[in-house]
Amino acid sequence: MEGKAIIKIEGITKFYKVGTQTVKALRGVDLQIGSNEYVAIMGPSGSGKTTLMNILGCLDSPTGGIYVLNGTDVSKMNDDELAEVRNKEIGFVFQTFNLLPRYSALDNVMLPLIYAGDSRQEREKKAISALENVGLSDRITHKPNELSGGQRQRVAVARALINNPSIILADEPTGNLDSKTSVDIMNLFEDIYKQGNTIIVVTHEEDIAKHARRIVRLRDGLIESDQINENPTLYQEVTIEG
Repeated sequence: MEGKAIIKIEGITKFYKVGTQTVKALRGVDLQIGSNEYVAIMGPSGSGKTTLMNILGCLDSPTGGIYVLNGTDVSKMNDDELAEVRNKEIGFVFQTFNLLPRYSALDNVMLPLIYAGDSRQEREKKAISALENVGLSDRITHKPNELSGGQRQRVAVARALINNPSIILADEPTGNLDSKTSVDIMNLFEDIYKQGNTIIVVTHEEDIAKHARRIVRLRDGLIESDQINENPTLYQEVTIEG
């Protein structure tokens, strides 16, 4: 690990009832992730990677085990407590962007700051700076339907960073993007990582996982392998076809 453990999970299980059957999505997972680590979580369909992501992101609670996030045991928290932790500690980047269609890029990025209690003036100042940092200073007033897929994902990244979270958690962040735009977004993640952020990318794509410095593979609800990536993909050239 690069620094102190930001994430520490021990014996994490997650069981679901489906009719009369019990599905064991996670069957005792142990994992530590340190500050300023860049980790990819991989696995085939049904491996448990989405369940693990939901638990790491405080979107769901485990059936059993301990989850300590930045020094706080969150494994037994209720929904309201988890929501507060999510807003403070975790910045999310989703495959589907999850932007509000009637809001401008600026308003979408400001949203997490409302729950943080910042004034309107302070929210605007921070959001403008975040959009500038992802190269969208000329798209501040545009709504999502006026932006390309790559620009929408950049807005989502700016929103994820706005509260200076402990972790950026990205779920298939290039899944809805073409290959050129995917390279562009992964170059942006490289920049974010180099600024000292902890990044966790959940993906089924080997090319995307290769950007991470560590690759954790799940199978059947257990960690199959946890390896350092000796030759990570750093910056790639963005080529424009045609």
